[in-house]
Amino acid sequence: MDPRVKSSVLWGAVGALAFLVLAQGYTLLTSRGPGPLSTLGVALVVGVVVTALAYAAEGRLARKERV
Repeated sequence: MDPRVKSSVLWGAVGALAFLVLAQGYTLLTSRGPGPLSTLGVALVVGVVVTALAYAAEGRLARKERV
């Protein structure tokens, strides 16, 4: 696997897990919150978005270093 892709996927996993931790904390503090399926759905979307942004940002930063 290309190191750039691997790095992006790992950042996506970190973003999704961070969202899940925040959602769990909110649920513990308020004793109410979104259902588990909606939370997992949003975490999946967050992971995909963070993966795409990390991939794009790494490419942009690599181009800036070459100049």
